[in-house]
Amino acid sequence: MIKVLIAEDFTILCDDLKKQLERDEEIKVIGCASTGKDIVEMALKMDADVILMDIEMESRNAGILAAEHIRDIKHDQKIIYLTVHETEDIIITAMGTGAVDYVVKGGAIENLIEHVKNAHMGKPVMEARIQNTIMNEYKRLQRSERSLLYFINNVSQLTAAERELVKLLLEDRKIKEIAGIRCVEVITVKTQIKSLLRKFGCSRSKEIVSIIRELNLSHLFEEQTFG
Repeated sequence: MIKVLIAEDFTILCDDLKKQLERDEEIKVIGCASTGKDIVEMALKMDADVILMDIEMESRNAGILAAEHIRDIKHDQKIIYLTVHETEDIIITAMGTGAVDYVVKGGAIENLIEHVKNAHMGKPVMEARIQNTIMNEYKRLQRSERSLLYFINNVSQLTAAERELVKLLLEDRKIKEIAGIRCVEVITVKTQIKSLLRKFGCSRSKEIVSIIRELNLSHLFEEQTFG
């Protein structure tokens, strides 16, 4: 018997869902909660195999906060989001709590029962669109990480003079101003900037500054003693 808890703030919907799920002889709904606070309390007291979690209850993200709390204490708790929300940012945030599946409301009850059974067996099968959303975010994070590591590696290979030049560029100094501060010719500064552009694969110095700020790496060029 698969023991299920339901978090759903519409009582009528929750009761109807309970009746439909229990038409399958393998499923028993052991409780219903209408708030994130209530589902947390029930989850910690009751030994549910699967929790069906709505996202928007007493607050817009109540279900996500509840899932985080539950998973912090019961690390193996299987949670399936059952919600009307299907935007990519909400899917990614929700699945980041460690939930095993994400189902959009409105589908056939047979489909939901299949998701519950798969989750219980430890073999959740997410819908293709949900899988694609998560995989795209994973790939984006991978690209971001590679970009960060690549940039940090380039920073580590800069000379002291080049680091000082980057620091001044981050202060939005103009080429003539940089030349005056460093007591060198303008042509020297331009030559060093060209060297920086080659090292970072950029076409303009503003691009280097933009990337450093975007990756929050400005601190690498602060409070340093340059030769």
